[in-house]
Amino acid sequence: SLGGLAKIIARSEANLAAVKKAVVDFDWLHFLAKNEQTISNTSICLTVDAEPEQVKAMVKLLDEEGVAYDIGAYRDAPPGIRIWGGATVESSDVEILMQWLNWAYQTITQG
Repeated sequence: SLGGLAKIIARSEANLAAVKKAVVDFDWLHFLAKNEQTISNTSICLTVDAEPEQVKAMVKLLDEEGVAYDIGAYRDAPPGIRIWGGATVESSDVEILMQWLNWAYQTITQG
């Protein structure tokens, strides 16, 4: 119903593009993968220039605001953000999430 394999791949790639734009726009946000060839367009993992407690506070704040759930990095990974960018997500929602992420970062780190 989404248009076949090519369309769902394109949707995932558009979701990743929205995150890439945020990584360029926000100097405090980075991809966990240092090699661009290994960045996933579905399970997008990011690091944040903040203390681990601050990253957890950002995740909690976004949860409390009803913006994003379960986006904290996995327990064995460095503190960060994990975003699902698969074909079940609209790119416009990822773009909005990036703005919320910036708000949460500013709120937590600027006090």
